[in-house]
Amino acid sequence: MGCGRNDDAVGHKVSKGCVCDVVRAIKDIQDQNVDEGCGQCPTNCFLEPLGGLVSPARTQADTRVFMLLNKDGTPFKAFFRTRASGDHHCFSVFFRVEDIFDGCCATLRVLIPLKHGDHVADLLTDCGTDVDLSTICKVVDWEASTSCVTVDLNCFCAVQCIKDVFLGVCD
Repeated sequence: MGCGRNDDAVGHKVSKGCVCDVVRAIKDIQDQNVDEGCGQCPTNCFLEPLGGLVSPARTQADTRVFMLLNKDGTPFKAFFRTRASGDHHCFSVFFRVEDIFDGCCATLRVLIPLKHGDHVADLLTDCGTDVDLSTICKVVDWEASTSCVTVDLNCFCAVQCIKDVFLGVCD
């Protein structure tokens, strides 16, 4: 049995948390182009259509950028290789959902966080182990990396949608 997952009497995997439902909704919104107006919270993960989190709204978008929060409230981070140099390694807390399978598992593309001037933002503290929350605030754009991570969405306590952007990711 995985983190946050139970089996029912027949042995089927049953989701216990809402993070799976939210990420599944993000995937559905990315996959469709339905104009149903705006919600009250401008960064509500369920806001449709894709592009609704963009200011001004209704611009071209193919990705809903989001963060996952661990059960202790810290952002989940994943490793990626930068676009500029094959030997430079970084971590990001920003993701794009690529696929959901087996109940509540997902493949997430790690997004490269960019500061002004298209410079990669180093999101880790000087010690290199914790996420520097003040640096997250300096991220102004994202780029798709070639790195993906497969996660059990039941292992997270929250998902926060950040912005709808166009990354030119082919489905």
